[in-house]
Amino acid sequence: MKLGIIMDPINEIDIKKDSSFAMLLAAQKRGWSIHYMESDDLYMDNEIPKARMQFLEVKENPKKWFELGKEYIDEISSLDVILMRKDPPFNLEYIYSTYILEHAQKLGVYVVNNPESLRTVNEKFFITYFPACIPPTIVSKNIKFLFEFIQKQNDVIIKPLDSMGGAGIHHIKKTNKDIKAVLKLITKNGNECVMGQKFIPEISLGDKRILLIDGKPIPYALARIPSPINQKGNLVQGATAKGIGLTERDNFICNIVGPELKKMGLTFVGIDIIGDYLTEINVTSPTCIKELDNIYNIKIADKLMNVIEKKTKEII
Repeated sequence: MKLGIIMDPINEIDIKKDSSFAMLLAAQKRGWSIHYMESDDLYMDNEIPKARMQFLEVKENPKKWFELGKEYIDEISSLDVILMRKDPPFNLEYIYSTYILEHAQKLGVYVVNNPESLRTVNEKFFITYFPACIPPTIVSKNIKFLFEFIQKQNDVIIKPLDSMGGAGIHHIKKTNKDIKAVLKLITKNGNECVMGQKFIPEISLGDKRILLIDGKPIPYALARIPSPINQKGNLVQGATAKGIGLTERDNFICNIVGPELKKMGLTFVGIDIIGDYLTEINVTSPTCIKELDNIYNIKIADKLMNVIEKKTKEII
């Protein structure tokens, strides 16, 4: 099996918590050859998708965790599977990469995740397709509409649709002064859409990351418990991690969302749940494999490779 991966520079990752690295280790243990690419290595030669690639070997050594071979150019269709693991921002350059990968997909390469669905699924907006799972929510750039939503819900989280890592999130209460001034700032004077959600106090218990493989959840979540300072359930923002089992409500949400993700070819997804509510669906480069494996030793990357191997054989 020939596996390609498109990721951020491998020399910059933290192997203790990098999910892409966990996937690479699992693939290598199976004897698969690994072909490394970054997004600027992809290109179209007329109708043929090609890439500059390098053979990659990985090892769990914090001082020397990878070794790259000599660069070579080849058609992307020479690969059996590609892991698209480039981190956001989700911008036009990211979209252009998905167009190239879609060409490869049509030539028989199994792409994780489906390029068309990567373009379709905005990680925040997409939750609106699952109304039974979400808190009271608004998406708008209209300051009047957003202000009225805050007045109705009393306590609200406002966040940009294109942010990651907890960036740009504002906690606004009905009693706050200068609400409209803050909304003007967040929406760039009414020119950019944002999402507003009723504040969920259970954030103090953690923002739960649940990983789904081919639509089915791993039976444990990573609760990212925010520091008292900023109430952001993100590990980069100072949250602490705790492993927990899935609740009945978590499973209810997974049973609604999972089959739809599977239909869209979204093989590896991370959904975020706070309290009883779905808040995000992460499809570009979901994380938390390493953290959950360290707690439960459930070999999540191996489970993913099992699915990839099966799907690849189905294509052949």
